[in-house]
Amino acid sequence: MGIYDIILLAIALAMDCLTLSIVCGVIVRQYLWRTILQTAILFGLFQMLMPLLGWMGVGLFDKWIEPIGHWIAFGLLTMIGVKMIYEACHEEEEPHLAPKKLLAQLMMAVATSIDALAVGISMRCTNFQEGRQLILPLTIIGAVSFLFTMIGYLTGIRFGNLVAKRMKPEILGGGILILLGIKVLLSS
Repeated sequence: MGIYDIILLAIALAMDCLTLSIVCGVIVRQYLWRTILQTAILFGLFQMLMPLLGWMGVGLFDKWIEPIGHWIAFGLLTMIGVKMIYEACHEEEEPHLAPKKLLAQLMMAVATSIDALAVGISMRCTNFQEGRQLILPLTIIGAVSFLFTMIGYLTGIRFGNLVAKRMKPEILGGGILILLGIKVLLSS
């Protein structure tokens, strides 16, 4: 996986952060910088840690997974991408959010980073065999998620419901993940 693939992966993973932070901005509609920064830091941190956890978990079973690793990576990335697109096209009523509360921010950070756990598994199944190889990808993933959360929050505050109704960033993110999965499969 090259630097451009890592950046695309980071953007795809950050789409959930962007979407949820837009919703938070629409709900809060105030420039509460402590809340905005706290949310962005938590989202970025969890997006960084979850792939590491997924990568470490696969390390325990790598001798069984190595021969079929490219298929696992393809399957995980494709399933995540399809799930993101499906959820974007089948909107359900949003549960009540309390974006100012730390517990709600932590729950949102975990929820938006579950996909990143599966990405960590797929990274182990491709060409990331040593922990030091993860430093750059995890840093990029965390930074992009932080940035997208900030942008989403501020966009939600500024443009409110208009943006939330017209923008479907999950479809773009899902498409990117599917394409990355196909690339992994074709390059093996």
